Amino acid sequence: MARILVADDEEGVRSFLAEALEFEGHTVTTAADGDEAARLMARQGVDLLLTDLRMPGMDGLSLLRKVREEQPDVEVVVLTAVGTVESAVAAMKAGAFDYLLKPVGSPAELRLTVARALERRALLNWKTEARQSAGEVELSWGAPAMAPVVEALRKVAPTQATVLLVGESGTGKEVTARALHQWSERAEGPFVAVNCAALTETLLESELFGHEKGAFTGAVAQRRGRIELAQGGTFFLDEVGELKAELQAKLLRVLQERRFERVGGTRTLEADVRWVAATNRDLKAMMARGEFREDLYHRLAVFPIRLPSLRERREDLRPLAELLLRRIGEELGRPGLRLSPEAVARLEAFAWPGNVRELRNALERAAILADGPVVEPRHLWLDPTGAAGPVEAPSSEGGRLPSLTLEELERRAIEQAIADEAGNRKRAAQRLGIGLRTLYDKLRRYEAP
Repeated sequence: MARILVADDEEGVRSFLAEALEFEGHTVTTAADGDEAARLMARQGVDLLLTDLRMPGMDGLSLLRKVREEQPDVEVVVLTAVGTVESAVAAMKAGAFDYLLKPVGSPAELRLTVARALERRALLNWKTEARQSAGEVELSWGAPAMAPVVEALRKVAPTQATVLLVGESGTGKEVTARALHQWSERAEGPFVAVNCAALTETLLESELFGHEKGAFTGAVAQRRGRIELAQGGTFFLDEVGELKAELQAKLLRVLQERRFERVGGTRTLEADVRWVAATNRDLKAMMARGEFREDLYHRLAVFPIRLPSLRERREDLRPLAELLLRRIGEELGRPGLRLSPEAVARLEAFAWPGNVRELRNALERAAILADGPVVEPRHLWLDPTGAAGPVEAPSSEGGRLPSLTLEELERRAIEQAIADEAGNRKRAAQRLGIGLRTLYDKLRRYEAP
């Protein structure tokens, strides 16, 4: 929800606007005139300013110009009386997003205008983030296993082809999708991601397509979906293997026709997006079992790319670990963290069944445990089921366990995660970085408790 400042010299108007917006969950601050609004904005950040044009002291137009000069990322909606629409036009030329006529017709009209303004702000933020990180994407540091992946991504990026990223959990599929977006002709557009495993089927449909007012209980206003917000950019559909059959059919139609309707709506909208999907599941095996539509698979897998696991790209491990530790140190307010040679050796000897995500978690734990700027081997808590050696682990007696297969490593990692989360399988799935349905499928396969 957003932080909104309402500036109006009429107390009744301020109260009406504040109550209507707080009902939607926004945090609302009010000001009786432009001068008070300017002082409040200097002290606290806001996402949206809703201001009357005619106020004593600093009027709304002067306030708008001040905001545009000092806080250009804040969206502004102006309020104007029926007879002064020309003032609203002048305000929009000065940078206002939209205007509302006083008296405001209804709370729904207000909320819709505010929602549109906040959506625009989010899109502009996505574009800014994309530009800022455009030169920072580093997918590999010379690992031979990654060379064909990077080459394929570079070649497909300028096209509009749908890309399917396949790989184990934690191999960096979203990072790869963002790189694809930044290398494409749509880099100035938004990058919008949806995790199909993170939402219920009903919520996911509304999240993808949006909904009209009254489409279902709680739909008190129209809402644009993620596909609509991604117009002109890239839409990343993560964990696509978790989609239920009904949503698979609806997604297929969007991919085929490049148009859709909001939930509860009849108006057809264009889907001008570049599609990138990702999964850690075997979609071909799912097709054989009737769990995934073959026609949808072929629509998604126009250009499939397999991302190698971390143990297949050992040459990348040290520079990747150093990059992650540097970022972790900045997040913790401890810049300058570094790995000792012995810690690097231990990282390089580990099997990393959880791939990059597991590596980052291990480094974050180590950074917290380290008292000084150097991370030592004693700070690295590595799951003993993951092996000290490519596929070997030290036993409790100090000897060696026999070499483990990937399935055995995965099974032990799952059992350990469930034990660490006191049997809570939802949290265990989050710890492992997989969907809950994926966890249950693996448990059935391994006949785990």
